[in-house]
Amino acid sequence: MGDPALETMQFDISFVILTWNSEKYIEKCLQSIDAIRIFNTKIYVIDNGSKDGTISVLDWIKSQLTHTQFEVIPLSSNKGTTVSRNLGLNKACENSRYICVLDSDTIINEAAMKQLVEILAEDSSIGIVGPVLQGLDGSLQNSGRAIPTLSLKLLKVLPYKALREKGARKEQIPKIRNVTDVGYLMSACWMMPSSLIKKIGLLDENIFYAPEDVEYCMRAWKYGYRVCYVKDASIIHVWQRLSRKKLLSKHNWEHIKGLFYLFHRYHCYFSKPDYVHYISQGE
Repeated sequence: MGDPALETMQFDISFVILTWNSEKYIEKCLQSIDAIRIFNTKIYVIDNGSKDGTISVLDWIKSQLTHTQFEVIPLSSNKGTTVSRNLGLNKACENSRYICVLDSDTIINEAAMKQLVEILAEDSSIGIVGPVLQGLDGSLQNSGRAIPTLSLKLLKVLPYKALREKGARKEQIPKIRNVTDVGYLMSACWMMPSSLIKKIGLLDENIFYAPEDVEYCMRAWKYGYRVCYVKDASIIHVWQRLSRKKLLSKHNWEHIKGLFYLFHRYHCYFSKPDYVHYISQGE
């Protein structure tokens, strides 16, 4: 059964969305949330110092939303993923039963949100759920993955095709059932009860950009919660792939720093911790 404390909350779902130069994507994302009718919703958009027209789009669309409540938290500069998202999460967990962390380049639907909420409500052992992520062309993105240990990362960059393919296989988790335990979910779309945040805390601000998603899911596992991929729920994720445009970009450098912080904190140099339960394709 679900948490009785959630019944007193003002909103069924609060969506926490981080924007950074997202003028091309954010309108469709917000419109897809506003189309939801079965839940009482609120949106928190934290703008990370956008230099394009994102703020103008947000100002305009505020008058266009008819169902959901809407709040923008503008920042003067890019504070990174964790610090910025935490501003919204801290507010949302005080007034919402469930919280959906969402990327600005997603397009959601009511059916997927309903299924994610129902799964959490029916099984209190699950802390975080995420849907199938599809590109605009229908391609599937590998969201529910194995924990990225140092040895797994090294396999994927070695100059031998057979070893790289072995690393890619070990990262995969077969999704046979509708609800499958995974090491972590991409934070493009997480659904979780607000009580989870109150128990395990906010995102780790020692990580600037990534892998904040891996760290938070591992922390949920450590506290005894499951992290699950839901095969029958699906949303669109355009996937801006900001970190891959330049090999030596600030985003990539911060990602590397974040990975070594993760390896050290959770001692996952060669294997996943015993409290994380899933079966990868390579096992």
